[in-house]
Amino acid sequence: MDLSTDVINEVVARALREDIGQGDLTTLAVIPREARAEGLIAARESGVVAGLSVLSAVFAIVDPTLDVAGFVAEGAAVAAGAVIARVTGNARSILTGERVALNLIQRLCGIATLTARYVEAVRGTGVRILDTRKTTPGLRALEKYAVRIGGGLNHRFGLYDGMMLKDNHLVLLAAHGDDIGAAIRAAKAAVGPMVRVEIEVETPDAACLAAEAGADLILLDNMPPATLREAVRSVAGRAHLEASGGITLETIRAVAETGVDYISVGALTHSARALDIGLDLHVSQP
Repeated sequence: MDLSTDVINEVVARALREDIGQGDLTTLAVIPREARAEGLIAARESGVVAGLSVLSAVFAIVDPTLDVAGFVAEGAAVAAGAVIARVTGNARSILTGERVALNLIQRLCGIATLTARYVEAVRGTGVRILDTRKTTPGLRALEKYAVRIGGGLNHRFGLYDGMMLKDNHLVLLAAHGDDIGAAIRAAKAAVGPMVRVEIEVETPDAACLAAEAGADLILLDNMPPATLREAVRSVAGRAHLEASGGITLETIRAVAETGVDYISVGALTHSARALDIGLDLHVSQP
């Protein structure tokens, strides 16, 4: 479940270059070089903590002499007001890294918190919550990590580690005379048994055809609960089933109770609101 140090450092270094550029003009102009401070990083609303290693990396890259201490475990549910970490050392360095550190941890905590709400909404049904590729460019590894921290599962990471025949693929294939069965058989022949082949369908009949052709996973797109139940009956356990398309916290329980195996929710990453987290600085004596 851990994030690669190389991935963290790459994202953080890029974010710091974007924010700092040639230097923090305000801090360099008005804050004494020798000033020291303590920054308490606190949640201003309840949520799930994700990204403490990313927070630490920001301050370590800005100034390796800064000391960062975490006060809660990764994945912990915290109440409003909880101090989740502390950074101490050179005041200039803390101020310079503050915004990037908060931007990243707020984003990851927001995703983990929203994911946890979806996971809780389907508790007891056996359904697992999946993310999608609808992520912020450049932040996919971090955002999919936050989904895992919130209790969700990662769908394929990119185009290279899973095969999925989507609606536009099928439109193009149909124009060349290939039906669902032919598309699935061609896909499985191309990648072999070690790569899962998924196909997106819009009707129970298409789901049945996909199962007969050997699809490993069938995405049931934008189907109401009654239609999902029909698709579940048609497939009859021959493939795993994933429901997707505009599913919200208000509707997900009804979807989960139809008998599908997975529900994918793009909103986990494309619409998660950043958790309100702040850094309060206190002057410390040299």
